[in-house]
Amino acid sequence: MPRNGSPDTLPDGRRSGSPGAPPNGSPDTPRNGPPPGSPPTTARVLVVDDDPTVAEVVAGYLDRAGYVVDRADDGPTALARAAAHRPDLVVLDLMLPGMDGLEVCRRMRGQGPVPVIMLTARGDEDDRILGLEVGADDYVTKPFSPRELVLRVESVLRRTRPAAVERPLGAAGLTVDPVARRATKNGAELALTLREFDLLAFLLRHPGRAFAREELMHRVWGWDFGDLSTVTVHVRRLRGKVEDDPARPRLIQTVWGVGYRFDPAGREAD
Repeated sequence: MPRNGSPDTLPDGRRSGSPGAPPNGSPDTPRNGPPPGSPPTTARVLVVDDDPTVAEVVAGYLDRAGYVVDRADDGPTALARAAAHRPDLVVLDLMLPGMDGLEVCRRMRGQGPVPVIMLTARGDEDDRILGLEVGADDYVTKPFSPRELVLRVESVLRRTRPAAVERPLGAAGLTVDPVARRATKNGAELALTLREFDLLAFLLRHPGRAFAREELMHRVWGWDFGDLSTVTVHVRRLRGKVEDDPARPRLIQTVWGVGYRFDPAGREAD
């Protein structure tokens, strides 16, 4: 997760002597240029934040990294912009006037799948989990480094574009097509978020092996550190969609003292 106090940390964590913009540059001028791995083709990102300074800085960094950026400062405007020009990803503030970010996320997801990175000034774990529960693919707590946010955006988008050579996966009535980004259970389409899809695909690639939450966070999310409740929430959500009885999971089993294991035979857990 972002570390407070980095050189280009946004309000309220910016260093003294840099009111309103990152040091050594205007709000849209990263000091070190576009980050490694910036998109080879144009992707559209919708930035939704009612703080004009935050929105300007984030939009500036994303623009310099090669993205097409739309902005909105409230929920209704964000939904209208998303309907007019479907974004490839949304950077969404949790605390918005009138319609909060959670409701905006729900309504956007009702229009079709779209990756969402939630911005929140709240440090409370329940608020972060609630954002993940409504389908946010990632979250960043203010104050944060805009350069790190750009890398998070790239990481999420990269995971929506898997290598075309990967073959479909299948076990226990579940099928996952990494190229088409399509998952089914007994032939019925599964409505999975980006991270739920990646988690299921990863487990199908490694049947019978137990993974600690730390390892899942690293290999599925690409994070070297972060809140492990992120993994717990996604496992619970995924069980609700693939298990016959989520209260007694047979496919995605808890391995006490270790983490989780996918059992293609669907046997009763020990």
